[in-house]
Amino acid sequence: QVQLVESGGGSVQAGGSLRISCAAYGHTYSYYCMGWFRQAPGKEREAVATIYTRDNTYYADSVKGRFTISQDNAKNTLYLQMNSLKPEDTAMYYCAADSLWRGGVCYTTVNEYNYWGQGTQVTVSS
Repeated sequence: QVQLVESGGGSVQAGGSLRISCAAYGHTYSYYCMGWFRQAPGKEREAVATIYTRDNTYYADSVKGRFTISQDNAKNTLYLQMNSLKPEDTAMYYCAADSLWRGGVCYTTVNEYNYWGQGTQVTVSS
């Protein structure tokens, strides 16, 4: 079992920055891909960024060039650095982990991730 705990969300004005974190506890050797997803009110949960290794990352088109996903394996922590934030980035952000080996490929669909955190709210005002 893996427990994921997000932190670092908050309110910021458009153009500002935030870094959210996800600490993993438990059997942290038992997952391969990790990702950040977000869900705005009335919308489906969507993938923001995923990571398998530092050189194997994915970003949604809407955040490319503004967000950076990274992980500190020594601290079992996943990060999402968010710069140049826009009001449309407002959402609940969730950390997720996939415990199945998929040949080094990280998927971007919700169903492929079997561990989830409780979420951290990010609100961007104009």
